[in-house]
Amino acid sequence: MERAIKNKILVLDGMVRKAAALRREGKVVVQSHGIFDIVHPGIIRHLTEAKKLGNVLIVTVIKDKDVRRGPGRPIFPEQMRVENAASLWMVDYVCMVDDETPFDCVKMIKPDVFAKGQTYHERDQKIHKKIFEAEKELYFGQTKIQETEGFSFSSSSIINNFLDIYPDDTKAFLRKFSKKYDFKDIADTLNNIKDMKVLLIGDGIIDEYHYCDSMGKSAKAPLVVSRYLAHEVFTGGAFAIANHVAGLCGKVHLVSLLGNHDSREDFIRKNLKPNIDAKFFYRDDGPTVIKKRYINQYLNQKLFEINYLSDSYIGGQMESDISAYIRSVMPGYDLVMVSDFGHGFITGGMIRAIEGHAGKLAVNTQTNSANAGYNMITKYRRSNFICLDEPEIRLAAQERFANIEDVAKNMFNVLNTDCLVVTLGKKGAIAVSGNEDAVRTPIFSSKVVDTVGAGDAVFAFTAPIFASGAPLEMISFIGNAAGALAVQIVCNKKPIEKHELLEFIHALLR
Repeated sequence: MERAIKNKILVLDGMVRKAAALRREGKVVVQSHGIFDIVHPGIIRHLTEAKKLGNVLIVTVIKDKDVRRGPGRPIFPEQMRVENAASLWMVDYVCMVDDETPFDCVKMIKPDVFAKGQTYHERDQKIHKKIFEAEKELYFGQTKIQETEGFSFSSSSIINNFLDIYPDDTKAFLRKFSKKYDFKDIADTLNNIKDMKVLLIGDGIIDEYHYCDSMGKSAKAPLVVSRYLAHEVFTGGAFAIANHVAGLCGKVHLVSLLGNHDSREDFIRKNLKPNIDAKFFYRDDGPTVIKKRYINQYLNQKLFEINYLSDSYIGGQMESDISAYIRSVMPGYDLVMVSDFGHGFITGGMIRAIEGHAGKLAVNTQTNSANAGYNMITKYRRSNFICLDEPEIRLAAQERFANIEDVAKNMFNVLNTDCLVVTLGKKGAIAVSGNEDAVRTPIFSSKVVDTVGAGDAVFAFTAPIFASGAPLEMISFIGNAAGALAVQIVCNKKPIEKHELLEFIHALLR
């Protein structure tokens, strides 16, 4: 029995060859695609009906790294989910697949029929526009898309109701929130900003992750020697924020600073979304900001970091030229976002130019090892929206131990802003606006891969939502959901897509 199950499991290349061979034999190949986390009656009915649509049923199971359907997903690891699918009598072949681009594997396998379950039928095409666009592409080949009949069970609903993914306080929050805002309200809020024009000004960063294996202590010095294994390079900082925003808004104009020495411009432009128009200025006294982090691959722990940067402020003619450029383009945008990492790009003169000419202005100032204590939000005299983390707001307030809600309320009044969102790590977030009571939102992440870039994602999603006029509770809720997705991604390996966020929120509110 065990051998029979293993014989059903193929790698993707093998599955592509197997499907082609079966089609040459005149067999009708049917494919079903999904997570297959909990094999409930709805899945059994779907696969039984799918089997009737042809001669051979192929099941593709999404890898753990690409499962962002909801909290605590997947419940079972990928190998176990594959073996469970292979153990079902109606399934002929199974393989694990990447799903970073939805339905990529269907286009590779080219089945005669792609079988969809009832959950697809129930899914609003307006809500999941990106997913349906991907499905439509399948029609350009020979694949037919067919829904199976029968009743539907929701894995997300089962998990939310019968498994303890969240503590009682979070469950109570979600029940209360879902009574005030339904899923369509949130989807409409996200979809209605697609025509928003955003100007993003900020420090761009190249993030490098160098993976190592600790070999032991050096015999000649008090240090641990590590062996290099591999490395990855990502666009971070304002580049990553631009990619997040570009998934929400139709037009994004990015203004950032590169170094004439080791600019990495080709890499940066290649990794920006097509609807991002970038204007770069260049400094002669340093490279584009590069942050190299060295990581123990087995433990997934950061060992140390090296920064390549010149963090002195630009000045003189360059500062004048950038300020003049910003003043000239700002009137054409619905929202101006400033991502200030304190690496020398955004000067006092530029801040005054931005504050004097921006309509709606959203600001995020980051405290990091290169600027600790010097890059505080208090250097901005006016804004409409501010997003910070708890250490950053405490540092600006010079309040180390006071109640964070009191700190947030006091700083809201000091900062001359319309809305302040403070992320609190494992404690969620707090949002303050006008005379309203402060809004507390719990954390929604159940697993953390990497926290780098999570704050950028929260800023990227909350600022446009604020600019659209959404209520404070919704701004904070969507921001926390985006943060929960961001911590499941290594650094800024990929942006959070709108359809992923909607899938996650849909699962939260089931």
